[in-house]
Amino acid sequence: MIQVVRIEEAVGYPLAHDITEIRAGEFKGPAFLKGHMLTCRDLDHLRRLGKDHLYILKPEESEMHEDDAAIAIANALCGEGVFWDEEPREGKISLKASIDGLLAIDVNTLTRFNEIGEVMCSTKHTYTIVKQGEQVAATRAIPLLVAGKIVNRAVSTAKEAKEGVLQVKPMMSARAGVMITGSEVYYGRIEDKFEPIIRKKVTALGGEVVDVIFLPDDDKMIADAALDLVQKGANILITTGGMSVDPDDRTRFALTQAGAKDMVYGTPVLPGSMFMIAYLNDVPVLGIPACGLFASVTMFDLIYPRVLAGNKITRTDIAATGHGGLCLKCKNCVFPRCSFGK
Repeated sequence: MIQVVRIEEAVGYPLAHDITEIRAGEFKGPAFLKGHMLTCRDLDHLRRLGKDHLYILKPEESEMHEDDAAIAIANALCGEGVFWDEEPREGKISLKASIDGLLAIDVNTLTRFNEIGEVMCSTKHTYTIVKQGEQVAATRAIPLLVAGKIVNRAVSTAKEAKEGVLQVKPMMSARAGVMITGSEVYYGRIEDKFEPIIRKKVTALGGEVVDVIFLPDDDKMIADAALDLVQKGANILITTGGMSVDPDDRTRFALTQAGAKDMVYGTPVLPGSMFMIAYLNDVPVLGIPACGLFASVTMFDLIYPRVLAGNKITRTDIAATGHGGLCLKCKNCVFPRCSFGK
């Protein structure tokens, strides 16, 4: 139960919650912390904050204080790679990454959690690359006192996510084998522009390019090269060229001959609609279409971090990228701080 009293009557009682102070352009935070024993000296400050009344709490057995509720739901939301290390402030807890990696959110469970009411959790977008110590989410109980059954329901809902609603997954260090296909490059008719682009993307996420092989549009040569790279220890293959519908573009067919499985060709993302992903002896194979030469960010950049985090990419995963999959080709690219891939 919450009892409302005039501030003069609250002298000698502990504050039931943090009292927020806002100074425009300067400060927003607690002027008085929960538990502060109110004195006569505090009354003028409270009046300047617009406070003429305060709450005195007399919780029923079935109720929880906002801070206790926040702790319970924070613990339920955190999966591997996510933690909290500061006491609730004004009923809110910040959730942080305990490692560098890829933020993975069970969006459906998060939605059901937020549908309950009186509790909330807001997050960064799923599949965001984060650093150790970076805030990834915040949660709180909204009322000052929350029914225990509401908190229990929220905790149970969060725990329906088997690996946690919020995770940060470590990303492997890529040992990338690169196959640049196309007879026009192989025979020196044009200069290759793809290799430096791929090297930059691989090294940016802590990987290395272990070998680069140039190949003509020949099924057997492409298939043999792919198998050889895997045998030599490449843990990811990246291929360029050969992704269009032209009859001379043979890369997809060659990979199938080599034994590639679970191939998904074609995506609802622009640029990158002719992107391909497959698995050769469990090694992911990513095919970058020609748009990767002139667009700084494509479907490859959306999927590559997920592959490094150990996600097995399916057609359903690819289909879901259509929402937010249109690059607006901004004059000054700010990816990933934009709508693309969100």
